[in-house]
Amino acid sequence: MTPQEAIDTALSLSCWTAPIRAVPLDGGITNHNIRVTDQGRDFVVRLGQDIPEHGILRWHELSLSRAAAAAGLSPDVYHAEPGALVLDFIPSQALGEDDLHDPATLMAATDLITQLHRDMPKHLRGPILSFWVFHILRDYAATLHAQGSRHIPALPALLEQADMLERAVGPVQLVPGHNDLLPANILRTPDRMWLIDWEYGGFNSPLFDLGGLASNCALEHDAEEAMLTRYYGHIPDAPLWRSYEAMKCASLLRETMWSMVSEQSSTLDFDYCEYTDKNLDRFRSTLADFTSKDI
Repeated sequence: MTPQEAIDTALSLSCWTAPIRAVPLDGGITNHNIRVTDQGRDFVVRLGQDIPEHGILRWHELSLSRAAAAAGLSPDVYHAEPGALVLDFIPSQALGEDDLHDPATLMAATDLITQLHRDMPKHLRGPILSFWVFHILRDYAATLHAQGSRHIPALPALLEQADMLERAVGPVQLVPGHNDLLPANILRTPDRMWLIDWEYGGFNSPLFDLGGLASNCALEHDAEEAMLTRYYGHIPDAPLWRSYEAMKCASLLRETMWSMVSEQSSTLDFDYCEYTDKNLDRFRSTLADFTSKDI
């Protein structure tokens, strides 16, 4: 779908009375995002079909979006129909990696994650999927083999590393997670923060959201300790550190293999090869640091 086709599709939705403007929004590497103005109100239209190779099912995204809105985490859902989700537009600024290096911003983001894990279960309805990263990694490997990916020679070592990390994570607590905590999925207004984009939401360990935020923002050790202390209410002990660091590595590997699959399956205008290489380097560096502590 071209940008103009996305605009035309957004304007054709049945929910509008008299739309006067539609403009593409930056961001989004699995869908098209269009800002539409109708009767003096602004909305965000997210256009995208199911993406089975990534476990993206739009009915599930809709359920989580509604629950997140009810929990006060996300914008309200205004309308939904096959292939389209319409949300209230919130004037805001998407966070960048450097923003999370500010201690106050990091603590506010940690509180938002805490609110998600604590309050979201009260508002979930119907079937809710799990998001177990190690299953996802094995499924990605099978998909890459089936696609004849350029990355096939690297897969045995990556899967062996994934098995090691799964053992290191150990038993987990299950919470509803966002599971895609790129900084751009956190919006900031003058008085609060919001979470957006629930394509990958589902039950998971809280460590995946915490580790994902840290790895996506390249947090330093002291910042990670402050984040974990804020979330758990105590300084992390050695077992928690090990489980957290293993999950952080797994988060980076998932982002890497997600991009490997997207190299061949996505039709969006995005340089997935460069994104793969960048995340693979980050994964290998983080994994080397993790395994060095076992020596």
